[in-house]
Amino acid sequence: MMRRIAVLDAPSNLGLRPPTPTSVPGCAKAPGALRDQGLLARLRARDAGCLTPPRYDPGDWRPGDGVCHAREIADYSAALAERIGAIIDRGEFPLVLGGDCSILLGSALAMHRLGEAVGGRIGLVFVDGHSDFRHPGNASYVGAAAGEDLALVTGRGQADLAAIEGRRPYFRDIDVVVLGIRAQDEYRLDLQAAGITTRPVPALRAEGAARTAQWAHEQLADCAGYWVHIDVDVLDPAVMPAVDAPDPGGIAFAELEILLAGLVDTPHCLGVELTVFDPDYDPDGAYAAEIVNTVVAGLRPVSAPGALPPRLLPDSSAATAPTVRASSAGNSSVRALSVPSARRGNGRPEPPIMPSPVPASAAVPAPEDDDDDRRPGGGVEARAEGVPPALLGSVGPVGPVDAVGVVAPVADGTGPGLAAPEPVGPPASAGPGLLRRAPLAGLGPEDSPSATDDGTSPSTAGIA
Repeated sequence: MMRRIAVLDAPSNLGLRPPTPTSVPGCAKAPGALRDQGLLARLRARDAGCLTPPRYDPGDWRPGDGVCHAREIADYSAALAERIGAIIDRGEFPLVLGGDCSILLGSALAMHRLGEAVGGRIGLVFVDGHSDFRHPGNASYVGAAAGEDLALVTGRGQADLAAIEGRRPYFRDIDVVVLGIRAQDEYRLDLQAAGITTRPVPALRAEGAARTAQWAHEQLADCAGYWVHIDVDVLDPAVMPAVDAPDPGGIAFAELEILLAGLVDTPHCLGVELTVFDPDYDPDGAYAAEIVNTVVAGLRPVSAPGALPPRLLPDSSAATAPTVRASSAGNSSVRALSVPSARRGNGRPEPPIMPSPVPASAAVPAPEDDDDDRRPGGGVEARAEGVPPALLGSVGPVGPVDAVGVVAPVADGTGPGLAAPEPVGPPASAGPGLLRRAPLAGLGPEDSPSATDDGTSPSTAGIA
């Protein structure tokens, strides 16, 4: 049985600061740009429509006023949660196209509703180049929800966003796995103190994307299911500069494809959201095409023949456990787990599966501190001209991480510091594909992404 994908547009830019005093963040255009590259047809997905956001208007917001657009974001999140819940109720796999990272609040609210309905906890796999963990407890002031979304969904921050419908937190700290943040992330120590599991880029690289996905499964073994958040700024700006806060030290498209495929290749994965791509810095559509190639290949396990529909694992300690009854499909004698709907309390049969996560371990480095690109009022740091040569090399394990986060070379005959690629499904082959193969080491001015027509650089995009 195949899992049908349903694509829902959530083109909200309410969580970002304006790029300039007279402009608005361009990530609201992302769903249209991705659809223009044939995303729905290539996924054979159902069009679940578009949830139109409120008007972007910071007005006279000033530091100290709390999160900008808070009321609008809260209303939008409740509506988005309803739409996601409706997709899951149909037995479909939601792919939500943002928009900025503030859409995570809507997804989180939907997951909390679902967890309450099934008597279990829903986890979060947070794939992002930044921790987005700014909150009143570690910052002088807050303002842009897209730089604070992980803090908000774990219950930190103002109640009108962190406790919608009286639910707080949407995800418990121990039910969150953070992947792909930079080694120097400003809030990495706060994550550690909170008990939130992280695997920054150096450790992700050392273990490999496929084993990292398996490791994430293991971390969330006690959850009934999990949601996947992907901010495309997890990619290195040498291959994906069209984001609001590009930060060197990210992963390659091939690694993201492997990671996504591993995360969704289980019926415990309930859905995926994609955020922060800004078409304003992609005039010829090349980056949009590469994102679509990666998403299509990464989601292949969801719609492959034989893929199982979503299954929620009940919490054995819950007061009201789901019932087990015989499946009514055909003459099958398979017993199915019946779980209530996240929206209306209706039950539906789900087939059992045999989970097989394989745990893996990696050392998480704690290198020197650095400024966060999404600090309120702060500018985006200029992208480094030198990008690690390993970015487009092997996507497999390249060796252990030492005490300062340096990856040791592996002498396996494939070249200095390289290892054999991890086996995955067929790679994304359609589209330009040139971004995967562009040389990244020693970039000179002529190799850097060109400025836009108005003379601005993607590094000056709206800052969360």
